[in-house]
Amino acid sequence: MRDVAIVAFAQTDHLRRTDELSEVEMLMPVLHRVLDRTGLATGDLGFICSGSSDYLAGRAFSFTMALDGVGACPPVSESHVEMDGAWALYEAWVKLRSGRADTALVYSYGKSSPGSLRDVLTRQLDPYYVGPLWPDSVALAALQAQALIDAGDTDEAALAAIAARNRTAATDNPHAQLTGPAPAGDYVVRPLRTGDCPPVGDGAAAVILAVGDTARALCPRPAWIRGIDHRIEAHGLGVRELTGSPSTRLAAERAGVFERPVDTAELHAPFTSQEVVLRKALRLDDTVTVNPSGGALAANPVMAAGLIRLGEAAARIHRGESDRALAHATSGPCLQQNLVAVLEGEGAHVR
Repeated sequence: MRDVAIVAFAQTDHLRRTDELSEVEMLMPVLHRVLDRTGLATGDLGFICSGSSDYLAGRAFSFTMALDGVGACPPVSESHVEMDGAWALYEAWVKLRSGRADTALVYSYGKSSPGSLRDVLTRQLDPYYVGPLWPDSVALAALQAQALIDAGDTDEAALAAIAARNRTAATDNPHAQLTGPAPAGDYVVRPLRTGDCPPVGDGAAAVILAVGDTARALCPRPAWIRGIDHRIEAHGLGVRELTGSPSTRLAAERAGVFERPVDTAELHAPFTSQEVVLRKALRLDDTVTVNPSGGALAANPVMAAGLIRLGEAAARIHRGESDRALAHATSGPCLQQNLVAVLEGEGAHVR
């Protein structure tokens, strides 16, 4: 098996609405930037994989239109996952590890602004018992938050502090949709207030992966993927313990998170209460810098936010601001599916 690294990362400025742009027009500048950072052209890539959702676009096989941003000539080896781009990265990682390619482009995008995102996300629910009740994504997150409060794991003041810390960190992120300290706001669904919930917006992201010496030639300090794993909870919410995340814990164990301390963690926690769950599952204490980018509370483009967590963690390694970073992505209600990756800078594993 060959070592694989993230060698470049780019993302859009995340905005509440991009009515004037199609998905292709939103995506093309990101693809150009990420390729420019490595000097590669589309024809140099061994594999291309994307992540998006037809439910957001409102039409079947919408991802085929996004390929216009990549270019159809010369012919490319291409795949797609109906998931966040973090899972597209996992597919590309497997492709490179198995020797089927030396480089890969991974991109994802989502335009949440055209419709009601809270209603769209109900399509993820069990269609027999939960779906007919129409609980939306915020209502389900509120159930999880209340369970945490009842268990004594947090309270509303602690949740507000999480929101303030993430939004303040986003001040240094030029791509964030929301920045700076914000008031808790009114209740959306008790106990969650406006500040506890992610913004609705549009955005895209892309990374380039490369193996071994190819990665070293493309990037002065590659972010090596030392471990990556993803797991899923039971579909039925009634059989899950919402105050914990066994799938996150298991994915972290398999990815090697607990072998040595990490200095940075980019957590895909769209709601403040979910950061509480993830910190406990991943055993993160105050010595770890959590979400220096502002996380999903500052910008949450659906289908790209998870890939952005991987990209932000890799970018800190590229800049020399981190040696060993954890990146997490989630999908589904109440942290149903979770992906965890460990990224390291050159030589960090022998220190």
